[in-house]
Amino acid sequence: MLARHQDPVAAIATAPGRGAVGIVRLSGKGLGPIIRALCGRDLKAREATYLAFRDAHGLPIDHGLAIHFPAPHSFTGEDVLELQAHGGPVVLQLLLARCVEAAESMDPDTGAAYLPGLRLAQPGEFSERAFLNGKLDLAQAEAIADLIDASTGLAARSASRSLAGEFSGEIHALRDALIHLRMLVEATLDFPEEEIDFLQKADARGQLSKLQQKLAEVMGKARQGALLREGIKVVIAGQPNAGKSSLLNALAGAELAIVTPIAGTTRDKVQETIQIEGVPLHVIDTAGLRDSLDEVEKIGIARAWSEIEAADAVLFLHDLTRLHVPDYAKADELIGQTLRKKLSSDVPVIDIWNKADAAAPAGELGGISLSAKTGEGLDNLRRRLLNIAGWRSAPEGVYMARERHVQALIRVSARLDAAVGHLLARAQSLDLLAEELRLAQNDLNEITGEFTSDDLLGVIFSRFCIGK
Repeated sequence: MLARHQDPVAAIATAPGRGAVGIVRLSGKGLGPIIRALCGRDLKAREATYLAFRDAHGLPIDHGLAIHFPAPHSFTGEDVLELQAHGGPVVLQLLLARCVEAAESMDPDTGAAYLPGLRLAQPGEFSERAFLNGKLDLAQAEAIADLIDASTGLAARSASRSLAGEFSGEIHALRDALIHLRMLVEATLDFPEEEIDFLQKADARGQLSKLQQKLAEVMGKARQGALLREGIKVVIAGQPNAGKSSLLNALAGAELAIVTPIAGTTRDKVQETIQIEGVPLHVIDTAGLRDSLDEVEKIGIARAWSEIEAADAVLFLHDLTRLHVPDYAKADELIGQTLRKKLSSDVPVIDIWNKADAAAPAGELGGISLSAKTGEGLDNLRRRLLNIAGWRSAPEGVYMARERHVQALIRVSARLDAAVGHLLARAQSLDLLAEELRLAQNDLNEITGEFTSDDLLGVIFSRFCIGK
């Protein structure tokens, strides 16, 4: 453990702002003296006690509940004291200051400080200590942040499943199967003179095949979970007055962007996150694409192209009422050519034929015909966006995952594919087979944060959970 992880810590554990209840939490070793200093008595384990929280002069700061969670049966795995007061920011700051002040005060019975070395907790440190003390693995610790940040009900339920350990359990099962197969391979390497073929008798090929099948299932759920967490970025592009802002408003169900008949009304991007079947979609309305002499509009158009280049999908909006106007059609063709040049082949561009309420499509145009004004065709667009995102309707048992989890599973899949080739080559490649299995095991350990170095654990937690 790093030296700072040995320090007792305190912090306000509830979100900033005003609320009915706010919590000040302390975590560390041997909190008994500070509990008596703050509460005037010992507390029964895991039992809420109503009392006055007093300052150094004995005057009440507030009245509330105090709960003591003795180690190791606490969130952090250390002794934890929670002071639940009214949720005003001033009250909580006074209470936190009292905790720090009392910690350095002298206990008349012992002549020592009540809790020497108490400091303010760093962001995410309570969860970090839970991770370091084995109360949570890295995937579960990440799920805490994902549960707090969940933008849809489905995302919240998926994050809750990850926090409960469902995702970690799947990873552990894969890892255990890998370890078992690796033991068989290494036994064959260690005892080559044995007549019994360990691998054939144990059906190593069948075990490897089952591993690949199970990995595919886990990867499918992880991809869905990553989609729930990250969503996809959808950019609406097209010429001025094609109805881009109207489409954003229609998808969001609110008047977010200003809509006028004046070309160039939208000068900068307008972004809104919507949800379709629980999947977050970050929809961005951009300035109309055209040649302009207006310096402000030119900046907006440059930003529009920047957003387009970073998109996961582009909705290329066409105006059906101007479809046969030569200059308009020529400009649309030029935009289409630029999109094909700027975007990679894996970024879908959906042609959207807007204003179907005012002009019916002439012939088969491809893409989606709709009216942002009446809502006609919007359901088709929503279904298309879900298909692009790769979402399966009402998936079973999806747990929250991150892109790093998906990438680790992809690496495991590639290593198992290589392992199949080495297994088929038999004796000439068994050492390579064992190495692929070892590397695959390390990739799975990376997901749950199961490493041997405590210093490395602290770095890993900071990087993945609190973004340092």
